[in-house]
Amino acid sequence: MTTPLAGRVALVTGSGRGIGREIALKLAAAGASVVVNDLDKDVAEQTAADIAAAGGKATACAGSVTDPGFAQRFVDTATDTYGGLHVVVNNAGYTWDTVVQKMTDEQWDDILDVHLKAPFRILRAAQPVISAAVKAERAAGVPRVTRKVVNISSVAGTAGNAGQINYSSAKAGVTGLTRTLAKEWGRYDVTVNCVAFGLIRTRLTEAPADGDASIDVDGRQIKVGVNPDLLARLETGIPLGRAGTPAEAAGAVYLFCQPESDYVSGQVVVCGGGFDG
Repeated sequence: MTTPLAGRVALVTGSGRGIGREIALKLAAAGASVVVNDLDKDVAEQTAADIAAAGGKATACAGSVTDPGFAQRFVDTATDTYGGLHVVVNNAGYTWDTVVQKMTDEQWDDILDVHLKAPFRILRAAQPVISAAVKAERAAGVPRVTRKVVNISSVAGTAGNAGQINYSSAKAGVTGLTRTLAKEWGRYDVTVNCVAFGLIRTRLTEAPADGDASIDVDGRQIKVGVNPDLLARLETGIPLGRAGTPAEAAGAVYLFCQPESDYVSGQVVVCGGGFDG
């Protein structure tokens, strides 16, 4: 088995379940040492344990990405445990939907915090580590090391989606963050790209027939899921005729993490089975 990411250290937010878990597993299988994050400590530790059981390297860093001190703790976990930082995947998030006239300030702020402010804070915390490492590598004459940032967006951010003005706005902001940081961090040999997901089957989209499903976010019960009949109708609008799987979503992220994409930066790729909004 080839390990193109051997010696690399990766941070993946929201990687205890779903798409994030598949990203963590894929990076670890490629040789990266992965810092796994989830709100649920048990879930994060289980994913890390699964990676270790498969012969990979991983450690858990549980907690909310929106906590003010989380970003520094997350970066410190990578450097303290594995001695470096090479890949950052900003994946954590959830939806809290309603139409604009019914949306509260709390709904707006919380969704922008998790999808836009949290990635900003993590990348800000990562900058001194990356800058120092690059200076040291260049001074030592080490061959170029290309580091990777992959931010997660959505077709809701590229085209908008009724009932998701908070989520769509946050994900549109991720595009601006990505393209700006690609310009700022090119001098460090860091590529910064974005994957915008279409319809992917996760616990946020799948729900029982009665639509009664929720997730716990910091003690709040947030309703999630798409009615199965509506989900089936949505799939008919996808050229490939079906929703994507978490593993397929992770594959799109991996495209930007592997060495073959070392000269691709500032791009947004839609992973939507041909549907782009």
